[in-house]
Amino acid sequence: MPSKLKLKSYSKVDIFDKISENMGPLGQYGKDAHGYFMFPKLEGEIHPHMIFRGKKVLTWSLNNYLGLANHPEVREVDGQAAKDWGLGYPMGARMMSGHTSKHEELEAALADFVGKEDAYLLNFGYQGMVSIIDTLAGRNDVIVYDSECHACIMDGIFLHKAKGGKSFVFPHNDIERCEKMLSMATRRTEESGGGILVITEGVFGMAGDLGHLHKIAALKDKFEFRILVDDAHGFGTMGKTGAGVAEHYGVTDKVDLIFGTFAKSMAGFGAFVASREDVVQFLRYNMRSQIYAKSLPMPMVIGAMKRLELLKTHSELREHLWTVVKALQKGLRTAGFNLGHTESPVTPVFLNGTVPEATNLTMDLRENYNIFCSIVVYPVIPKGQIMLRLIPTAIHTLEDVDFTVKAFSEIKEKLEAGKYQSDKIASLS
Repeated sequence: MPSKLKLKSYSKVDIFDKISENMGPLGQYGKDAHGYFMFPKLEGEIHPHMIFRGKKVLTWSLNNYLGLANHPEVREVDGQAAKDWGLGYPMGARMMSGHTSKHEELEAALADFVGKEDAYLLNFGYQGMVSIIDTLAGRNDVIVYDSECHACIMDGIFLHKAKGGKSFVFPHNDIERCEKMLSMATRRTEESGGGILVITEGVFGMAGDLGHLHKIAALKDKFEFRILVDDAHGFGTMGKTGAGVAEHYGVTDKVDLIFGTFAKSMAGFGAFVASREDVVQFLRYNMRSQIYAKSLPMPMVIGAMKRLELLKTHSELREHLWTVVKALQKGLRTAGFNLGHTESPVTPVFLNGTVPEATNLTMDLRENYNIFCSIVVYPVIPKGQIMLRLIPTAIHTLEDVDFTVKAFSEIKEKLEAGKYQSDKIASLS
């Protein structure tokens, strides 16, 4: 008789025990980094100069591109809307009891601004993007996406795969490889009877370079697919009117779905997706994250309308933003810094060094130069690299730029001289 199969046995593990043994790639630094390098507290009015650990710092870490967070007209409208409506109205999800004419008015204005037939409001950008992908792409459909897409896109693709769907990734902005992935996707859909969704970003929020929407759109002459663009950082900053990267490249008609967030240029929260009217209606009736979630509160809806109005009518805000951006990026490049391939306000400064060196350098910037910017290290970027990420805004000054370029030049000299070397990350103790 054949021998019985022996099944490998495992001892039970408490799920909390696993957590205590492995806090994750970033969480492993939590004990030493919490409150300083991770989860820092910037306090006071939203402004280029804020309070960090009791003293004023020049901050380059706020996504307040057009300076609308504390614009007097925005503050007045926000306050009045909260007074008129409270923070609870409307109660319930849009489909059940949370729908208002103000929500519809904002959706129509957003659609018109980005050049689409209709738009749908989303409570949060991250949640919204995950749900858009999950709703649009069925198990027979294929997703083709850029390797450097944001985590919210990746999570949406994970859900697609969990349903049995297929996806193909192409190296960042590599259009030749994108074309090859489209060929593979086409063969797959010929067997499955599904469609193809290409996903990329307008502005890649970490490195600041633009997704090559014009080149991807040109591939529609050879393949049948739809394009979804996450333009969180491009909405309000890019294009002739600020409508985004699709406008910048002149391919608004070729980009099928435009996703934007209020958390960047609009200095609020919430998001939207704009597309053809029937597509938006499909999303409206099928996006689980919106069907089962409370409606966007009225003060944010009314406040977003004011923000959009200012974005459209005060082009000088965007013009001054770009004056600051160009001065900052030119100054840093002239000083010998590597900014990668940024073509947007996002300004990454790439340096070579270890994680401990990165923390010592950042602490020097914050404690001795009073400059606060985001620090990015492995596993977000490759080992041996340090990225300092600066977000210029329309309310920074050229004096802020000059001060920062000088300070960065000094810390670069210290880094290259080995003054930040250490075996462990910096600590306040």
